[in-house]
Amino acid sequence: MTLTEPTPTHSPAPPLAARARSVGGSPVRDILAVTARPEVINFAGGLPAPELFDAEAIAAAYQAVLTETPGRALQYSTTEGEPGLRAALAGRTTARGLPTGPDDLLVTTGSQQALSLLATALLEPGDTVLVENPCYLAALQAFGFTGARVVPVPGDGHGLDPEALEELVVRERPKLLYTVPTFQNPTGRTLPADRRAAVAAVAARCGLWIVEDDPYGELRYDGDRVPWIAAHPGAEDRTVLLGSFSKVMAPGLRLGWLRAPGELRRACAVAKQAADLHTPTVNQLAAARYLADSDLDAHVARVARVYRERRDAMLAGLPGALPQGSVWNRPEGGMFLWASLPEPYDTTALLPRVVRHDVAYVPGAPFYAGPPDRTTLRLCFVTQTPEEIGEGLRRLGEGLRGAAPRVQEGPAPGA
Repeated sequence: MTLTEPTPTHSPAPPLAARARSVGGSPVRDILAVTARPEVINFAGGLPAPELFDAEAIAAAYQAVLTETPGRALQYSTTEGEPGLRAALAGRTTARGLPTGPDDLLVTTGSQQALSLLATALLEPGDTVLVENPCYLAALQAFGFTGARVVPVPGDGHGLDPEALEELVVRERPKLLYTVPTFQNPTGRTLPADRRAAVAAVAARCGLWIVEDDPYGELRYDGDRVPWIAAHPGAEDRTVLLGSFSKVMAPGLRLGWLRAPGELRRACAVAKQAADLHTPTVNQLAAARYLADSDLDAHVARVARVYRERRDAMLAGLPGALPQGSVWNRPEGGMFLWASLPEPYDTTALLPRVVRHDVAYVPGAPFYAGPPDRTTLRLCFVTQTPEEIGEGLRRLGEGLRGAAPRVQEGPAPGA
C-alpha cells in the first residue's frame, strides 16, 4: 500500500478586527520602502542625520551601565520608568518653564507609544478628537485604531485658529485636542504665543483636554523659544505633554515620555503594562548616564547649526525647483518644510514620475483629516548635506517640469 503525501495547504488568516481593516499603513513608510535605493535622494523621511549622532558618548553610556550594573541593566524594570531617568527628565522640563517632578512622568517606548497609550486610555469608538489640519500622520492612525471620529480644526499658515477651535468644542464636545504646536509635522509651522494662550483659555472655559506633542521643540534655528501650551494658565491641569529623545539623541533608543495628571498617567501605565510591561531598562539607564556624563544641550546646539545650514540650502534651491506660482514656508526649526504647487498639480499623482528622477517627497494629501489639498507636499531637509540637497532639488525640478500640466485651449477666435 502506497501512502500519498498530503497536499500542502495554507490556512487563511483569521478575520481581522474592524479597526485593523479600516486603518491603512503609513504612506511615508510605503514611500521609504519604494525609494530605499542608495541613488535616491530622499526628502520623504523624517530621519535625523545619522552622521550627527553622538555615537561615541552613547556607546560609553551603554558600556558604563553594562559594566557597573549589568544585573540591573538587563533585568525587568518598573512600568513607570527608571527613577534616575525620570528625575533627569523632570529637571529638564522644569528648567524650560514647566515645574515637574519625577512622579509626573511615564517613560514610554518612543513618544508614539505615549500617543497610543493615551488613545487606549481615553477614547471609545465614536468619540470625537480635534486635530490640526494637516496633522501628524501617525496620530491619525492612532486615533483611527480606536474608532474615534477625527475632526480638523480650521487654521492658517500660523496654525490652528483658537476661535474656530472654541466653536468646534462647543458643537462637537470632543474628548481631546491633539496638537504639535512647535515646528509641526508636516508643515514645520509654529503656533504663536498669543494663540497658545488663547488655546489654553479655551481649554479652561470649555473643559477641553489637550495633548501637546513636542518632539522637535529643541531644534530651533531662528527666534526665541515659545512656551508650551501646558505652561499657560488654565491649561496646567488639562494638558498632556509628550516628549522624545528621537530627534535630539537617537531614534533607535526608542525613548519618549508623557507628563500627565495622576489619574490619567496611572491609566496610561496600566495600558503600557498590557502593551510591553516597560520600556527597555538598558536603554533608560544608558540615557540617564548620558545625561549625567555628557552635555545634551551642547550636542543639540551643534546639530541645530548643521540643520540650519541644510534648511537654508533647501530654501535657496526651491525657487529653481518648484513651478512658478508655488509657495512654501520658512520654518524656524524642526525638520520639515511645507510647499504648495499651483493648480492643477497633484503631488500624489506626480510622485511616481518624480521618483524616476531618483528623488522623493511626501505628498501632502495623507496628512489631512478632512478633504485634502492635493497640491501640497512635505520635504525633510535634515538628512542630506547642502550639496545633496542642491542635487535633489535639481532632480525634483526636472521631474516636475516633465509633468507640467497643460493649459486647456479655448475655442478659436470667431468659432
